[in-house]
Amino acid sequence: MKLEALQSALRERNLDGWLFYDHHHRDPIAYRVLGLPEKLMVTRRWFYLVPAEGEPRKLVHKIESAHLDSLPGTKQSYAAWPELFDGIKQMLSSSRDIAMQYSPNNGVFTLSLVDGGTIELIRGMGKNVVSSGDLVALFEATWTEEQVESHFAARDAIDAITAAAFQEIGRRARNGGTNEYDMQQWIVEAFRREHLTAADPPVVAVNANSGNPHYGPEKATAAPIREGDWVLLDIWGKKNVPNSVYYDITWTGFIGNSVPDRIQEIFQVVRAARDAGIKFVEDSIAAGRQISGWQVDDPVRQTITKAGYGKYFVHRTGHSIATDVHGNGPNMDNLEVHDERRILPSSCFSIEPGIYLAEFGVRSEVNMLVRSQSAEVTGRMQKEIVLI
Repeated sequence: MKLEALQSALRERNLDGWLFYDHHHRDPIAYRVLGLPEKLMVTRRWFYLVPAEGEPRKLVHKIESAHLDSLPGTKQSYAAWPELFDGIKQMLSSSRDIAMQYSPNNGVFTLSLVDGGTIELIRGMGKNVVSSGDLVALFEATWTEEQVESHFAARDAIDAITAAAFQEIGRRARNGGTNEYDMQQWIVEAFRREHLTAADPPVVAVNANSGNPHYGPEKATAAPIREGDWVLLDIWGKKNVPNSVYYDITWTGFIGNSVPDRIQEIFQVVRAARDAGIKFVEDSIAAGRQISGWQVDDPVRQTITKAGYGKYFVHRTGHSIATDVHGNGPNMDNLEVHDERRILPSSCFSIEPGIYLAEFGVRSEVNMLVRSQSAEVTGRMQKEIVLI
C-alpha cells in the first residue's frame, strides 16, 4: 500500500479520508489498492480508514482479527453489532467527507461496490460519502513508465499478429477453407509464441456475426470463412510478465478484390467517428483542458448520428485500459452512463465506435495514451479496409 501517495491524493481533493470496507471479497478494488491477499478468507466485515492526515485505523471482527495486520495503523476489534457501530463512529469521529467505492445513482456500476445499507449507516453518522472514482482511477488505472513499455511491447507483437492473421485467413480461404474458431485458435497459438496473455480469446467474426458486438466463436457453431466474406478481428493481450498492461484493437477486412459499396460506406462513417474522438482528445490535452469520459463519447457519437446510423451504435465509445483489458479508469461513455471521471495523465483508453447491422458490423478500435501535455494513438490506425 502506498500510504503517502494515498494521503496526498486525499489532501489534493479536500477529502478527510478513504474508507475501505469488505466482506466475502465484494470489493476487489480494496484488495488491489491496499495490497491485501486476494485469496484471504473473509466472512466478517472489516473497515480500514486511510485519513488525509495521521495514522490509518482498522476495525476487524475478533475471529478474523489478523486480516489487516499487513497494513499500518491502529486496530480495534468487535464481535457484537453494537461494538461494530461504535467502532465505526470512533474511526470516523474526526472525519466529515469520506470517499468510498460508491457511484451516485449507480452511474459507474463497476465502481458501486459498497451496498446501500452501509452507505446509509455512514451517512446516518453525519458523514458525507462521496465517490472514490477519481481515486480509484489514479491508483488502479494510471501507468508507470515500465507499464508504458509493456504496452508498446504488446502493441508490436499484436499489430504483427493481426496483419499475419489476415494473410492466413486469405491463404486458407483460397485453399480449402477455414472457420472463425480455427482462426481464433491460430491467433491464440501466436500469442503463446510471443509470450502474450489475455483473460479471454480474441474475436474472429464473419458477416452477420460481426454485427454482434460481443460475439465469440464456439468450436461447434463457428461460421466458415470463404471468398467474398467480411471479417472482423478484435484482439487484445498483454505481455506475460507481472504488472503488464493491455493493448486492444479491432480491424476489419474483406476477402476479395473489391469491397462492396455498402460496407465501404459504413466503414468510412466509423473511421470518421473514431478520428473525431482522437482529435478531440489530442486537441484538449494539448490545450491543457481537463476532460472527462463523457466528453470523448460525444463527438464520436455525433458523427455517427449525423450520418444517420445513431441507433446502430449501441455501446460506449471506449473503455479504460490497464492490467485488466477493461480497467478501472474512466470510460468514454455518455450513452450507457454519463461518466464524469477525469481522464488522468499516464492513463490509457480505447476509442472504438461501431455500427452494427443485421448483415454485418463495422468497428474500428485504437488505444490512446494520455500524458501530461499530449495524447497519442499508440498503435497502427486502420485507414482502409484490408483486402484479404
